[in-house]
Amino acid sequence: MQAAKRLAITVFSFPPDKGNVGTAAYLNVFASIYSVLKDLKREGYNVEGLPDTAEALIEEVIHDKEAQFSSPNLNIAYKMGVREYKILTPYASALEENWGKPPGNLNSDGENLLVYGKQYGNIFIGVQPTFGYEGDPMRLLFSKSASPHHGFAAYYSFVEKIFKADAVLHFGTHGSLEFMPGKQVGMSDACFPDSLIGNIPNIYYYAANNPSEATIAKRRSYANTISYLTPPAENAGLYKGLKQLSELIASYQSLKDTGRGQQIVSSIISTARQCNLDKDVDLPDEGQEISVKERDLVVGKVYSKIMEIESRLLPCGLHIIGEPPSAMEAVATLVNIAALDRPEENILSLPSILAETVGRGIEDIYRGSDKGILKDVELLKQITEASRGAVSAFVERSTNSKGQVVDVSNKLTSILGFGINEPWVQYLSNTRFYRADREKLRILFEFIGDCLKLVVADNELGSLKQALEGKYVEPGPGGDPIRNPKVLPTGKNIHALDPQAIPTTAAMQSAMVVVDRLLERQKADNGGKYPETVALVLWGTDNIKTYGESLAQVLWMIGVRPVADGLGRVNKVEVVSLEELGRPRIDVVVNCSGVFRDLFINQMNLLDRAVKLVAELDEPEESNYVRKHALEQAQTLGCDVREAATRIFSNASGSYSSNVNLAVENSSWNDEKQLQDMYLSRKSFAFDSDTPGAGMTEKRKVFEMALSTAEATFQNLDSSEISLTDVSHYFDSDPTNLVQNLRKDGKKPNAYIADTTTANAQVRTLSETVRLDARTKLLNPKWYEGMLSTGYEGVREIEKRLTNTVGWSATSGQVDNWVYEEANTTFIEDKDMLNRLMNTNPNSFRKLIQTFLEANGRGYWETSEENIERLRQLYSEVEDKIEGIDR
Repeated sequence: MQAAKRLAITVFSFPPDKGNVGTAAYLNVFASIYSVLKDLKREGYNVEGLPDTAEALIEEVIHDKEAQFSSPNLNIAYKMGVREYKILTPYASALEENWGKPPGNLNSDGENLLVYGKQYGNIFIGVQPTFGYEGDPMRLLFSKSASPHHGFAAYYSFVEKIFKADAVLHFGTHGSLEFMPGKQVGMSDACFPDSLIGNIPNIYYYAANNPSEATIAKRRSYANTISYLTPPAENAGLYKGLKQLSELIASYQSLKDTGRGQQIVSSIISTARQCNLDKDVDLPDEGQEISVKERDLVVGKVYSKIMEIESRLLPCGLHIIGEPPSAMEAVATLVNIAALDRPEENILSLPSILAETVGRGIEDIYRGSDKGILKDVELLKQITEASRGAVSAFVERSTNSKGQVVDVSNKLTSILGFGINEPWVQYLSNTRFYRADREKLRILFEFIGDCLKLVVADNELGSLKQALEGKYVEPGPGGDPIRNPKVLPTGKNIHALDPQAIPTTAAMQSAMVVVDRLLERQKADNGGKYPETVALVLWGTDNIKTYGESLAQVLWMIGVRPVADGLGRVNKVEVVSLEELGRPRIDVVVNCSGVFRDLFINQMNLLDRAVKLVAELDEPEESNYVRKHALEQAQTLGCDVREAATRIFSNASGSYSSNVNLAVENSSWNDEKQLQDMYLSRKSFAFDSDTPGAGMTEKRKVFEMALSTAEATFQNLDSSEISLTDVSHYFDSDPTNLVQNLRKDGKKPNAYIADTTTANAQVRTLSETVRLDARTKLLNPKWYEGMLSTGYEGVREIEKRLTNTVGWSATSGQVDNWVYEEANTTFIEDKDMLNRLMNTNPNSFRKLIQTFLEANGRGYWETSEENIERLRQLYSEVEDKIEGIDR
């Protein structure tokens, strides 16, 4: 029975370039496909001709030795003539408006449409064609809607009608099928995702931490989404100069009362300068005498910065389907699970329990450490190390010699209840926290034990086989396993949450902390004045993971509270009085991602009503900026205040993203103004609660006027796995330079990023966050060695980080020159590194060099003429090498 089943595995190629075939978030795609195929073979599926290694599999799919085409040398599985294409694809004529007559010039040789991929027995591994905008920047600029191109349609016609697949398995997060134009929900035969997928059952491996896009894959392409684990996180650690700094600080602490204090502080200051920390910490001039009291503060601030870098979480390497992490790999995840209070389950966090033993509150220690008070920084470091130690001691006790977790529940029973013998108690007895409350620890570690079982359990292959047999795949929530361990074990059919239940009370609480910190920070950076307007972004995934935190932030800025009805649905808001607020109401310009618009239309309604309510309050303008601006705009536009108070914007229905990211990834843009036009033309569709059911209407004038009052731009980071340079979405939505262009005074707004990935929420400037990202990822040997250990895909991950950094230069201008300089030193000047990159994935390496040259050509990186000459030379060498491979 299994032997006759036909399965089409579809991999993505985005952005289009053969260094990118097989992309998916956090997934080693080819190694995973290989592991799935070996498993299916054991189950009796016919996978004849499967090569012996994952590397050989890549080679067979991506290199067609006979291909005469210079573009992607992918293996051609089928050539479809135009006549056959039209017979198999009844909706082909609907694509001609955008793409002309078939075959067109995408996925075609001029006569036939080409399907790329390779067949092994009854399994076809195919490469999904690209979106089709590439190389045509004008189409990116002006297309409000679009359609798939002929090559895209031909691929799915081939899978369904020629290969005759019983099911298609879309491999990894995320492809283009579910983002094709059409209705947002309730597809009809005129919607492209529906036409493309036809009648084929669609199974889809999706990253467990991305429930929002998974929901769209369900709604728009009928997918059964099976979750996979994101790679285990590790602490970023320290390297080179940063490591040296940490050693200097340790010696300062032991020798500061001897005569050497001043001398060590001088070394700390000069080393911090060499590490480019002078932008993050206010360092005194070299050779300046510093009083003993000030010394501690300087050292404390540098120390606090270094700890922040060291303890930042990184997903190391890429996940392979069906390979759960070993117990020791899971430690960092468990330490972070243990760092959050869970009041609803009566669980106190490990740092809180440890802080109590020295008579302090953890919040208080966080605040002191943020200010750079040396003894608090040191105390926080001891708490962090003790937490890691206690969790590691527990995990070691519950694993066997191979590092696998065996039978935790029995072990827990034998570990628990003897008081002294509990591994965490034993560990803590040798630290200053030996008096920690035993009962609270026990409740916490029972929970950690349950989480440990879930982290290392694994049903990714099992669920796939069930789905292929047409059986039920157990559902489960998607999201961040650290905030919500119920996401584990993976291999569940993921769902999101009830959109009417957010924001929750807890989300509102966290939001108030972040907004207060943001406004405090802005006030300090802005000569003691509150910002009148903040431009911010709402993401679908983030609001699912945090139960509406960023949504709640908007409400708190304008000074209203959500009110839930008896069933817990949030459909109303109430105004918070100015006395209680203690500050003016801040005006907002909200840019909702296309995914947020699809999932949370009720919440957009709530926000729009809230803003209009506040604009109509009878309050003085100096304490209600929403009203102040709405009155000004109403006068200019000749409309009423309600209409002028339009602040909730997104894309036109059925369209996603500002496409700035596509333009940057393909280097197909002339100047920053062009990127800004794209943003304005695609993101200026307003939601209006007064005309329900009317969808999004274009209101570019109001959008521009609202943005022109912004004094700060703001985005949230809410999970350790995705940061500013990991994905292109963040800079794609960043309006910093755009606002500067729209403002009458031409002043650049302050750009901030709130980071709620740890228990101690931080508000940093955009440039601080970009620096932190560069130090912990792109320039960090632990991160790039982790990536390179995965081979072909690792080089692409490095290149992607650099391209996204250029994206930030283009939209915000907040990237320091040294970031590019150090990246050049790390990847280009180091001979061994250079050869490794070039030999592992020459196509992505070529893109890396191109990106360096582009950063210099666009004026984002100033460097020596030798460096540029060297890069040009390298570029032509790689070109020759690639041509040579292809002959």
